[in-house]
Amino acid sequence: MTELISVIVTTYNREDALEAVLRSLAGQNDGNFEVVVADDGSGPATARLVETWKTKIGHRVEHVWHEDRGFRAAEIRNRAILASRGDYVVFLDGDCIARPDFIAAHRRLAERGWFVTGNRVLLSPELTAAVLREKLALERWSLGAFIAHRLGGGVNRLAALLHLPLGPLRRLRRRAWRGARSANLAVWRSDLDRVDGFDAAYHGWGKEDSDIIVRLLHAGVRRKDGTFATGVLHLWHAPADRHRLAENERKLSAIVAGDGIRAERGLSALKTAAVVAQEAG
Repeated sequence: MTELISVIVTTYNREDALEAVLRSLAGQNDGNFEVVVADDGSGPATARLVETWKTKIGHRVEHVWHEDRGFRAAEIRNRAILASRGDYVVFLDGDCIARPDFIAAHRRLAERGWFVTGNRVLLSPELTAAVLREKLALERWSLGAFIAHRLGGGVNRLAALLHLPLGPLRRLRRRAWRGARSANLAVWRSDLDRVDGFDAAYHGWGKEDSDIIVRLLHAGVRRKDGTFATGVLHLWHAPADRHRLAENERKLSAIVAGDGIRAERGLSALKTAAVVAQEAG
């Protein structure tokens, strides 16, 4: 696969973590990609940070922002999708550091008719604080360094750091939606258009990423496992406010039980709103 890859990085008021992620993207072995920062209402410090990294990364870097009205990750991801130019889209959370072969690994796994779900290594609060405070490039650490931190409780697992040629084993969970997260997810742009992107009808934290996975499966797109190839390093953060989780779970259950494909409030809703605003102006 030789097409341009769009990396959509979701963030909210966490400039130190975002800087570590952008630094890791600047060090990728595969240079045929762009970065779109999907900013869910951060203050001006985030915009300034992104501006400073535009020349450092060496590829197109776009900052897409909307007003802070609570957790609206689905909508800001959709805005970023519309701003992207690539044929293949990799979603990455703004606290997930990519190792140097992250883009290359996703490119190798890309296949029409399939989306790719990656995994992650979770860092402890103490190691996260040290990484951010000292600006440690842990994306370039050796396996031995991670083993030492695993023994000391700094990381929760090592398997996500390994590289194994799983071949057909990557297709074993082709129809499974559980366990897939948008923190490390790759989807063809044409498939995102087909399901109308993420569903912004989900309010608050939780399940909007499971929703798009289920709808992709309903549309006939299959899941390919990126385990032992695309693992990222997830910086610790405090638990999100989950007061809307039960409602989101009920909405997801209805999607799972049905056969719906398109989002209730997806990419097309943003396009329609833009046309209306233009005509009104």
